[in-house]
Amino acid sequence: METAQIQPMTKKDYYLSLLAGFLIGLLLLPVLKAAKPDLYEKTFIAIIPFFLIGTPLGIAIAHRIGKKISAIWQIAKFAVIGVLNTLVDLGTLSLLIFLFRRLLGIEAGNVIFPLMGITLYSIYKSASFIAANVNSYYWNKYWTFDHNFKEKTRAEFLQFFGVSVVGFLVNVTVASVVFKSVTPFAGFNSDQWGLIGAAAGSILGLVWNFVGYKFIVFKK
Repeated sequence: METAQIQPMTKKDYYLSLLAGFLIGLLLLPVLKAAKPDLYEKTFIAIIPFFLIGTPLGIAIAHRIGKKISAIWQIAKFAVIGVLNTLVDLGTLSLLIFLFRRLLGIEAGNVIFPLMGITLYSIYKSASFIAANVNSYYWNKYWTFDHNFKEKTRAEFLQFFGVSVVGFLVNVTVASVVFKSVTPFAGFNSDQWGLIGAAAGSILGLVWNFVGYKFIVFKK
């Protein structure tokens, strides 16, 4: 069991966990409204307060546990940023689709490079992936791994982006292999098995990202 000492929680930790909780709640609102309108109508008032309170509380609990298992402290911050990052990705994608459809009448499914089969959706998704990675880079650099060496920012971002791309490929590859090559068992249907494959890909992708960020990008 890892027992290395960690620093006490600082004002920076409290303020950033509050900000992360607020942003998670705020960004979740349009996603929830689009995905689950009925649930949105019942819960929208409580969503921001829930994350505004719950995120710092969860971080404080993780810090206490981290006094005995120090990796838990970084993993907890990484998990919070992972949720925020996912919502930045989805939010950017949704915003681009909405703006181009409403303002210019352009549908996301329109093909722009027929020979390659590339649609506008692919461009939107690439843009949202980059936006999410920029967001993730700064949060992980200055909070999760508390890395403050400004002179390395450019090189670090390239490394960060490379690790993230590999993590994305791990995610997609594992999900595809599980879905296509492993026969469903325990009574799961194909749709449920697809979700299990996606979960397996996400877990392994996140493990790779955490290890890559900690020991390659932000190593001390």
